[in-house]
Amino acid sequence: MKKIVLAAAMTSAVIAVPAAAAPGDTANTSGVANAEIVAPIAIVHDTGAALDFGIMTAGAGGTVVVTTGGAGSATGEVVLVSGSANTADSFTVTGDANRSFDIVTTGGSVSNGTGGTMNFSTDAAATGTLDATGETSFSVGGTLTVGASQAAGSYTGSYTATVTYN
Repeated sequence: MKKIVLAAAMTSAVIAVPAAAAPGDTANTSGVANAEIVAPIAIVHDTGAALDFGIMTAGAGGTVVVTTGGAGSATGEVVLVSGSANTADSFTVTGDANRSFDIVTTGGSVSNGTGGTMNFSTDAAATGTLDATGETSFSVGGTLTVGASQAAGSYTGSYTATVTYN
């Protein structure tokens, strides 16, 4: 009987031993990586363009509004002088064809060089899309705040227009 028990134990031990992996058994595959370079976005102020609030009398003050289409109007006691021209400013944007972008314009102030200043805000589309050639343009209007009895003179100033790809 000892022989039978012993033989059965040896058979169980042989069956329970797992097979060993062969040395150097590995597997691999390749992944995919992509990258795309787009043309940089650029903005140029159009030659001769300006946000022009026109010629006015101040009276007790008010505002001058110029739309992005270039139409001007006055509020309060501000009066636009007959023959005064109002114009919207304009910019050209270039970059990657058919790509959309955001537009941000700041306000600013104009001054006459002798201490007289007036503040203005700007108005422009919030977004734009470059055409199939990678170019488009946009206009900027604004609102000028004219103080009561604002000093006479020619006023000038600047503001910033920024474009950023979406």
